[in-house]
Amino acid sequence: MGEKKVKSLEGREARARFIRHLLDDITALERMLEQGMIEEGITRIGAEQEFCLVTDHWRPSNRAEEILEAVADPHFTTELAKYNLEINLDPFEWRKGCFAAMHEQLNTMLKKAAASAADQGARVLLTGILPTISKQELAFEYMTPNPRYWALNDRIREMRGRDFDLRLRGVDELLITHDSVLFEACNTSFQVHLQVSPSDFAASYNWAQAIAGPVLAVSTNSPLLLGRELWSETRVALFQQSIDTRSSSYALKDQRARVTFGESWAEGSIVQLYRNEISRYKIILSRDISESSLEMLDRGELPGLKALNLHNGTIYRWNRPCYGAAGETAHLRIECRYLPSGPTVEDEMANFVFWAGLMKGRPAEFDHMPGCMDFRDAKANFIKAARLGKESVLWWRDGFISVRDLVLGELLPVARMGLQASGILDRYTESMLDIIARRAEGQTGSQWLVRNYRTLRKSLKQDDALRALTRSVYENQHAGMPVHEWPSAEPRTDIRASARFVGHIMSTQLFTVNENDLAELATSVMRWNGIHHMPVDDEEGLLRGLLTWTHMKAFRENPDREAMVSDIMVKEVVTTTPDSTLEDALRLMKQHDIGCLPVIQQGQLVGIITRKDLDPAQ
Repeated sequence: MGEKKVKSLEGREARARFIRHLLDDITALERMLEQGMIEEGITRIGAEQEFCLVTDHWRPSNRAEEILEAVADPHFTTELAKYNLEINLDPFEWRKGCFAAMHEQLNTMLKKAAASAADQGARVLLTGILPTISKQELAFEYMTPNPRYWALNDRIREMRGRDFDLRLRGVDELLITHDSVLFEACNTSFQVHLQVSPSDFAASYNWAQAIAGPVLAVSTNSPLLLGRELWSETRVALFQQSIDTRSSSYALKDQRARVTFGESWAEGSIVQLYRNEISRYKIILSRDISESSLEMLDRGELPGLKALNLHNGTIYRWNRPCYGAAGETAHLRIECRYLPSGPTVEDEMANFVFWAGLMKGRPAEFDHMPGCMDFRDAKANFIKAARLGKESVLWWRDGFISVRDLVLGELLPVARMGLQASGILDRYTESMLDIIARRAEGQTGSQWLVRNYRTLRKSLKQDDALRALTRSVYENQHAGMPVHEWPSAEPRTDIRASARFVGHIMSTQLFTVNENDLAELATSVMRWNGIHHMPVDDEEGLLRGLLTWTHMKAFRENPDREAMVSDIMVKEVVTTTPDSTLEDALRLMKQHDIGCLPVIQQGQLVGIITRKDLDPAQ
């Protein structure tokens, strides 16, 4: 999430000061480019590894701060939620062995994190979206107590003027309203960086945009959210909606999302791209800046362009342009932000090698992108890849082509050529490209997750299936096999034991009737579907009563064809909530001598739990 010492814009004077620094930064960057003060012809790579923390029962752990303190390594930093952390890897100069060295450092860092996590009863897991995240872990109390996160949450809510609406549609649908940006914390990425020359920036950036669709399509790993099967890379849609500052109205107007692929090819230098961002996106965060970047330049010092970098950090391009300065050198780089975390370190590094090889191997015909590809084709490819993954058909050159054929027939040869021409191709990078080829022919992380989740759901409840799936992901990660080699997940006989809360085991696919329906309809639905308990709601979806097969015995034996549900339902209903413990739920059932409890969340009926759910032997 970048710079932590930030705050909301407060007051006219503070806003004016920050804007002045922002404008000075643009002018300073322009001067630096004109005077050749930014590195040219030098390439370095870097990466940021986000990862999840889970308990021994495969649920999100909230011990991130304690683990971070125990690790005591500046490479590690917090993320938005208490169940995520991030590793900032060292930059490596582009030379033979750089990717293998990064791979080794990443493994070392993950082992260090795993050791500290184990002391806190937690495990480290690489996954695009943790399958076992539930609504409970999206409460504000799970947000890392950091001023940047609080300021970002408050400012986006202020700009929206209301809560966040998520509307995601895949095989399943997710329609939910939420009160914070914490849904963004579900996303876990492996963000990779490539330094580029200032003179080649626009061409490099446009090529990064053009290859985003096919690279993402063969790398997807995030199909599940809250037990719903959504996009192959659900992170793309979720990220945009979870921090969306736009609001709907009766007026038809164009509004730009802060999470964006962009609207056109880049032109000119990186300065033009930054100017467009300042022109189109409102400033939402600020920070204290002691001196002007122009004054630093006048003294012969390299400025950090702190205002510009902060504003750039609140615009979430999937390919982000970046400026960096350290010591006596300044550089430009492209940050590829769409790659998911996992399924293994090997898969992540294969994605990086593939992407970087493509960037280095750009065919000459793509140097001037507007002349050979419509931007909207590149954008459409990216959206299709996020939705359908490897099964999508993309537009390339002059026609449609499958991801498999595009990757194997054209892009892998380009990546190999790029690595070879720049002196990087060796046994390690060859093995990484081979992983991409095997994945293109076999299965991606998303395909493995979907297929195995569907299989597990045939014999397990949703929560049990998600935990069994998460456990299999963890075990396969530690088996040292890339995802194209992963075996099928097996149902676990011991997975049920850790369910603690009503939300873990309640039934959510409910049959309900309205209080104004005919009672005969209710008995028919219950008989047809073999259910013994049916909640009764009103036109607003609020719980009004309950029907049980036992208490309706008299009606079933002597039915009154004119009776309404409201005439025969139990009106005083004992209920529970998703975050109530199973022990409390069972105590309530015994206390009131009842066989079920409707589950209520914020006034809405969200599930039902029965004595049989608590004890399947009954």
